[in-house]
Amino acid sequence: MGIKITASGPLSTIQDNGRIGYMDFGFSPSGCMDLESMHISNLLVGNHKNEAVIEITYGGLSGVFTSKAIFAITGADVCPTINGLAIPMYKAIEVKEGDVLACGYAKTGLRAYLAFCSGLYLKKVMGSASTNRACKIGGYLGRELRALDLLFFNNINPKLKKLDRREIKASLYSNHVELRSVRGADYDRFTDGGRRAFFSSNYRVSKDSDRMGVRLEGSVVESRDGYDVISNGMALGEVQIAASGQPIIMAADRQTTGGYTKIVTVASIDMSYVAQVRPNDSVVFKELDYETLIKICNKRRKTISSLEKKWK
Repeated sequence: MGIKITASGPLSTIQDNGRIGYMDFGFSPSGCMDLESMHISNLLVGNHKNEAVIEITYGGLSGVFTSKAIFAITGADVCPTINGLAIPMYKAIEVKEGDVLACGYAKTGLRAYLAFCSGLYLKKVMGSASTNRACKIGGYLGRELRALDLLFFNNINPKLKKLDRREIKASLYSNHVELRSVRGADYDRFTDGGRRAFFSSNYRVSKDSDRMGVRLEGSVVESRDGYDVISNGMALGEVQIAASGQPIIMAADRQTTGGYTKIVTVASIDMSYVAQVRPNDSVVFKELDYETLIKICNKRRKTISSLEKKWK
């Protein structure tokens, strides 16, 4: 069958790579905050990299398997156990009916990703199984997971080649991250002093951050003529400067349009770091040109592609 949730932690939702192509209709893309961790968890268990997974924020999720299963957990170190015995992160694990999975609270990072071999049996909405809690669509009844929810697998008797070799070195997350970025649409609307302050400051992650945006606190970024612009489309990783002069990094559940000035856009591969920062962690921004950033992104994508080939 699948897994019966016994505890869900602060926030656990079903997500995939997002609801692509519907922002012009007012639908946020949603999807996993840390796409790289999602991709790796799926590849470890033989899935397509964009298969739906459970995104676990802070930890605290537990459940009882109601059938045989193969799963993997990546991202934040939530110290998982099976029947009370510690199991490794970033490794395919086989369990039987009645086994109990429990995740502690994250030692490093913020979000963990739980993938199941063959995936979860879900109805897609507009091409995606991602949970959009604001619109109450996708995932499990359009909401966060709760105790007693029962999730079904696509295959209750999964088989996986090279099971014992499906393991990689776990990622380690820092409480200080450097985010590579390119100039945003409104870069020239900020003063020289404002831009210097932005790139030279250590910003602190606010406790008010969420899946819509990561709010930062620190040096004010001075604008030449105010922070309001005509409302326009919002891309993942765009950094808006709010009326307070403080940055907000747009994330998976971002609004479809926004009317604040945008100083930079964070590289897509660095959004995985954004997904893992915790309140009071520090963030700095580094400006790169497009050509350099494209080369870095392509190199990282090749690393994911190599994992796909490794376990075929």
